[in-house]
Amino acid sequence: MPTLCRRSLIATAALLAFATGASAQTAAVGQPAPAFTLQDTAGKTVRLSDFKGKYVVLEWTNPGCPFVRKHYDSGNMPATQKAAREQGWVWLAINSTEKASGDYLAPPQLAAWLGERKAQPTAVLMDEDGSAGHAYGARTTPHMYIVNPQGVLVYAGGIDSIPSARVADIEKATNYVKAALADVAGGKPIAAATTQAYGCTIKYKPS
Repeated sequence: MPTLCRRSLIATAALLAFATGASAQTAAVGQPAPAFTLQDTAGKTVRLSDFKGKYVVLEWTNPGCPFVRKHYDSGNMPATQKAAREQGWVWLAINSTEKASGDYLAPPQLAAWLGERKAQPTAVLMDEDGSAGHAYGARTTPHMYIVNPQGVLVYAGGIDSIPSARVADIEKATNYVKAALADVAGGKPIAAATTQAYGCTIKYKPS
């Protein structure tokens, strides 16, 4: 698919400049996480409330985005998903790309793309109308959120600390989700509860 091959430095720089920042988030850390009901790629209804009593990671994703591809093609996102699930956490990957976008993948194609990269989310959810994304104020792909067992949002921001599409930067960056896993495992509050999200702007359906 041509839209999955846009890797020019100019395009990457433009996307980064346009889509960095977490200031426009709607959902607030320390407040109840917005409820949602979505369909997964197999057509099953999934609700956030289904996972009450567990930590839940929400990952906004779009395979057409160079920043998303960086973290999947390198194995970084699947490894982070695996670490979270091994600790008993739930991981929900959410795609809010509208159907008219060139980046849109139908559920079977999205599931196949993730499967080819050995992704390990608990479920992959379709949010074509953007309702869940707007409720959280998700701006970029990737954009990460963590909900605690009491249903409170305890993290919002980026996957890591270096906002680039370069795979070489992954090993130098702080992975904020893995850091949160370590904090929780150690009985501590998440130290970096709000960070800068970076990536491609989400292709929402026009309102």
